[in-house]
Amino acid sequence: MKIQEVASKYEKYQVEMRRYFHQHPEVSEKEYNTSKVIKEELDKIGVPWVACGLETGVLATVKGAKPGKTILLRADIDALAVEETTGAEYASQNPGVMHACGHDCHAAMLLTAAHILNDMKDDLCGSVKLAFQPAEEAASGAKSMIEQGALEGVDGAFGIHIWSDVPAGSISCDAGPRMASADMFKIDIKGKGCHGAAPHQGVDAAVVAAAVINNLQAMASRQTAPLDPIVVTVGTVEVGTRWNVVAENAHLEGTTRCFSQEVWESIPVLMERTVKNTAAAFGAEASVWFNRFIPPTVNETAMTELVKASADKIIGAGAAIDSPATMGGEDFAYYSQKVPAAIALLGCGNEECGAVWPQHSGNFCVDESVLIKGAMLYAQVAMDFNSK
Repeated sequence: MKIQEVASKYEKYQVEMRRYFHQHPEVSEKEYNTSKVIKEELDKIGVPWVACGLETGVLATVKGAKPGKTILLRADIDALAVEETTGAEYASQNPGVMHACGHDCHAAMLLTAAHILNDMKDDLCGSVKLAFQPAEEAASGAKSMIEQGALEGVDGAFGIHIWSDVPAGSISCDAGPRMASADMFKIDIKGKGCHGAAPHQGVDAAVVAAAVINNLQAMASRQTAPLDPIVVTVGTVEVGTRWNVVAENAHLEGTTRCFSQEVWESIPVLMERTVKNTAAAFGAEASVWFNRFIPPTVNETAMTELVKASADKIIGAGAAIDSPATMGGEDFAYYSQKVPAAIALLGCGNEECGAVWPQHSGNFCVDESVLIKGAMLYAQVAMDFNSK
């Protein structure tokens, strides 16, 4: 029995589930209804599951009739605090919350893959763990699932992310770093306030903040290798209390992104040195708070080649296209640190159906015709990996 034949029975089901999830989005760590519906759908086909990951994660298992390895297939299920403006008939019914990153598609694709694999248990080797993961956007879901045992006995992991910058139906899956680290920093600068007419009597925190921002860019361009790109973005600056008063305090917040594990590990040290020494040069003091959200996501070579071969079987020869890595972050990185893993970007961009908006936009939409390809790819990768 071919995967395509089995999948054809569930194409309508998959779109219905995707639209249901889209209408009822829930933000990170609050995916209670989404989790409940996933469990109910798994119960209908007799696929066992356990709660795993925060309060809303679900880990299901399909056991094959033949011996083999174990793979984990992952789909994130949380939505974003974004107001939907698509006008779709199945638009979000939760004001201010939207599936603007495609996680509704991921949940529907993995549920459909559960149906396909369950129907093909007699041909399946080993076991397939299906991880319906909460809180990807908060970077807390993957870590929690791993801590609660999701990777116990697992030989490899595979994930799919719907991607608006890739043409509908194609996939992007290359070996090496594919998605960047994503960390947050906060900087507090302490100067000395005084009258704006006599700045020499104080230490201007606004001037120090400006120097810190400039020197952080110099840190990125002069203290890391040019072939290991790094992004340092200061997103907010709060400084001063009045137009004629030299600012005593400044507060900065921002993010860093990189692809190299070595650079990722070095950033906190480089940043603290740069910030504190810059502040000291002006007679000010500074402190740096750094929050590690997500390390770089790195596709393992053998797993990547297997995914491409599986895609050729399901989508057709040449399904995988060259596509640049992205500075966006993904907590799938935590799985890739533990087991051989790969994440594929499944193209959903299509001008003909209006799927031209980027992820996280209130207008974000997808070409739903590609979703069945994602479900089949999940299943095919599992079949191929477990039989080797």
